[in-house]
Amino acid sequence: MVISQRATIQDVALLSGLSICTVSRALRNLPNVSEKSQQLVAQAAEKLGYKASSAAARLAGGSTGSVAIVAPTATSWFFAQAVEAAEEVFADSGWDPLLISLRNKPSVRKQLFGDLTALSQRVDGVLLLNVDLDADEIAALHASPLAVVSVGMSHVPWDNVGIDDEQAAWTATGHLLDLGHWDLAVLTGHEMSGTSVCSSRDRLAGFHRALDSHDLTVHPDLVVAAGSTIEGGRRAMTEILANRSLPTAVFAACDEAAFGALMALREHGKSAPRDVSVVGLDDHPMSWFMGLSTVAQPVADQGAFAANLMCERLQDPLVPTEGSRHMLGVKLIERKTTRRKR
Repeated sequence: MVISQRATIQDVALLSGLSICTVSRALRNLPNVSEKSQQLVAQAAEKLGYKASSAAARLAGGSTGSVAIVAPTATSWFFAQAVEAAEEVFADSGWDPLLISLRNKPSVRKQLFGDLTALSQRVDGVLLLNVDLDADEIAALHASPLAVVSVGMSHVPWDNVGIDDEQAAWTATGHLLDLGHWDLAVLTGHEMSGTSVCSSRDRLAGFHRALDSHDLTVHPDLVVAAGSTIEGGRRAMTEILANRSLPTAVFAACDEAAFGALMALREHGKSAPRDVSVVGLDDHPMSWFMGLSTVAQPVADQGAFAANLMCERLQDPLVPTEGSRHMLGVKLIERKTTRRKR
C-alpha cells in the first residue's frame, strides 16, 4: 500500500505486474526489457498519468548534478543490492551518484550530518539507507536545502520506502505456528541508539503478535539477541542449545542470524528441520543455497523506488511535498528448513 496521493513508480509496477526495477528501466527505454514488458509499463503509466522525469530538466535546476547515497556500511548484501539499483536509476537519469559509507561508526555519522552546509556544497540530495539518526539530526536534515529520501527508516518527515517489518515477522512466525510449532525461540536484532531505524523492534513485535493471536507466550530465556550477523546467530543458537530445553522451532529476525543458527545446530549434531525448524527474514542471496525458509523483501526495488522519488523531487525542488511512507510487499518462501511438527 502507498500512503500517498500522487502516482508513483510503485503504482505503475503494481498495475503492470512487474518489478519496480523493470518498470524503471522500461520508463527510461533502457535495454534488457522485453517488448511485452515495455508495452505493459507504457499502458500502466499512461493510465495513471505517470511519466519518468527528464534528466535535462532536473539538471537545469540542480546546483551540483550529484546525489549522495549514504549507507551504514558498503559491505552488507542488503546495502549492496539497494545501492546498485539506486545508482542505476540516478546514472540513467543524469545524476552523478556518490556513495558514502558510514562504516558503522557513530563518529563518522556525526561528522557527516554535523556539517550539512559542506554536504550541500557537494550534492543536491541525499538517499539514506537504514541510517539511524537522532531527533536533532532528522530536524537538521529536514531544514537543510538538501532533498532527502530514505529506505528502511521510521518517524522521518520525508519520503521513505520500506517494508512492514512487523507484518513480515508476523508472517514468518505464523508459518511456524501453522506447521504446529507452539514452543518457539526468537533470535532478535540489536536495538539502535537513534530514533529512525526500528526494524529490530518491529520484527520482535510481529513475533509476539503472532503468538498472541494463538494465546501463546515465549519464555524470556528463548528471546536471545543475535544481531544481524552469522556469528551472532551462531552464538545465540549455541546459547539456547547449551543452557535451555530445545524449542521445536526458531524464528531468526534476519537470514544471516538464521545461517548462524544452522551452523550451531550442525556443530551440536542436530539439523533443521529434523530437530528444529528454522525460518528467517530477508531472502539473502545465500538463502536459496542454504535451503532456508524465509520471508523475502524486495531489496533492489526499494533502492530503485527511493531513487525515482529523489529524481522527481529534484526535478521540481520548489514544489512542496509532504513525506509519505511507501510500503512494499513481502512474500513467504518455503524451503527445506521448516516442516510440520511430528
